[in-house]
Amino acid sequence: MNEQAHGATGVDGAEAEARARRAVDAVWRIESARIVATLARFAAGDVEQAEDLAQEAVLEALRQWPVEGVPRNPGAWLTTVAKRRAIDTWRRRERLDERYAAIAHDLEQRGDAASDQGWDPDTIDDDVLRLVFVSCHLVLSREAQVALTLRVVGGLTTEEIARAFLVPVATVQQRIVRAKKTLTAAAVPFEVPEPQDYAARLGSVLSVLYLVFNEGYLPASGEHWVRPDVAGEALRLARVVAALMPREPEAHALVALMEFHASRFAARVGPDETPIPLDRQERARWDRAQIERGRAALAHADRIGRGRASYGLQAAIAECHAVAARAEDTDWGRIALLYEALGRIAPSPVVELNRAVAVAMSTGPASALRILDELERAGTLAGYAGLPAVRGELLARLGRVEEAKGQLAVAARLTGNERERAALLAKAASLG
Repeated sequence: MNEQAHGATGVDGAEAEARARRAVDAVWRIESARIVATLARFAAGDVEQAEDLAQEAVLEALRQWPVEGVPRNPGAWLTTVAKRRAIDTWRRRERLDERYAAIAHDLEQRGDAASDQGWDPDTIDDDVLRLVFVSCHLVLSREAQVALTLRVVGGLTTEEIARAFLVPVATVQQRIVRAKKTLTAAAVPFEVPEPQDYAARLGSVLSVLYLVFNEGYLPASGEHWVRPDVAGEALRLARVVAALMPREPEAHALVALMEFHASRFAARVGPDETPIPLDRQERARWDRAQIERGRAALAHADRIGRGRASYGLQAAIAECHAVAARAEDTDWGRIALLYEALGRIAPSPVVELNRAVAVAMSTGPASALRILDELERAGTLAGYAGLPAVRGELLARLGRVEEAKGQLAVAARLTGNERERAALLAKAASLG
C-alpha cells in the first residue's frame, strides 16, 4: 500500500510535500543509475532522452506524491511514468518510428514489467552494465567517457566530478553535453560489446568504477562520511566485469582494492556518524570475510603473471592495512615503497600526497613535509582539501600547533563534505 498523504492522515500540505521530496531524493540517490539504464534501453540507446524522461518523471512525482502518497516501489513508479511519457511523445508524432511503435504496442499488450508491484533486478543490473559500456564507447574521449559515466551511472553532480578531476565545473558540463550528443550522432547501440572488444574499453570502465567507489568511500560533498549504497554498486559491477574478463589482472585487482576498503565501512563512523580515523578504528569490526575475498582476488591477479599495475599496487597498499592486527603493526615502510612504485607507473599529485603520509609514518614528519612543499610549489593540488589537511597533521606532530591549526582551518574551508569539515575543525580545536 502507499503511504497515506495528508488527506487521509491530517498531515498538512507542507509536511506532505517535504516527505515526498525526501522520498524522491532518496530513490534518485539510490536507483537513478538503474532507472536511467532501463529507460536508455527502452529509448533505443538514447542516453540523453533517457535522462530527460527520468527528470520528467521526478517532476511528476513531486506533483503527485504529496497528494497520493509515496508508492510502495518508488523506483518502479518513476520508470513506469517515464516510459508512458515517452510513448505519449512518440504517438504525437505524425509518423512513428516502427521500432518505437512496436515497443509501445508490446508494452500495452503485456503490461509494464516495472510496475508498482515489482521490478526485475536481473534485467536492471544488466542494463546498468550496458550503460557503463555505452558511456565508455570509443567514439568518446577518455575524459568524456569518465565524466558521462560518473554522471549517469554514479549519480555524481557536475560539481563532485569537477572536484574529483580538479577541473572547473564548466569543463565537466561541456564534456557531458558533448558526450551525449556524440553518442546520439554515432547511433551507438545500447549493448555490452562483443568479448573481443572488451579490452578496448576496459581502462575507462575500470576508471569509472574506481571513481564511483571513491564517491561512496568518501563523498565529495553532502552530510555523509560513507555512502555504502554507491560503493556497493561499484563493487558489484566490478565483480561482473572481472567475471567477464578472467585474464585481465587489473579487473581482479580493482575488485581486491574495493573489497579491502569496503571491509572497513562498519568501523569508519561512530553511532552519530562521526568519522573515525584508520588508526583509531575498532579492527574487530572489520569484515574479515571481505578481507579474505580481497586477498583471493589480488592473488588471482598476481597468478595471471603480468606484474602489478595501478590497481594492483593500490590493492597491495590496502592489504597492508587489512592484515595488520593493530595500527602500530602496519608496515609503513612497505606502504611507502608501494606508493613510490605507484607514482612511477601512474604519476599523480594525490599519489604523492599519500606517499608523504606513508613517509611521515615510517621515517618522520619532517621528511614528509618536504614532499608537501614540492606539491605546493607545483600548484597541482591548489584548492584540494587533502593537502592542507595532511600538512596540518604533520605540523601538529612537530609541535607547531598554531601553524597546524591554521592549515586544518584552511582544509575545512576547502572540503565540500560536512562530516569531514566538522572532523577537521574538531581536530584544530583539540590542538588548542
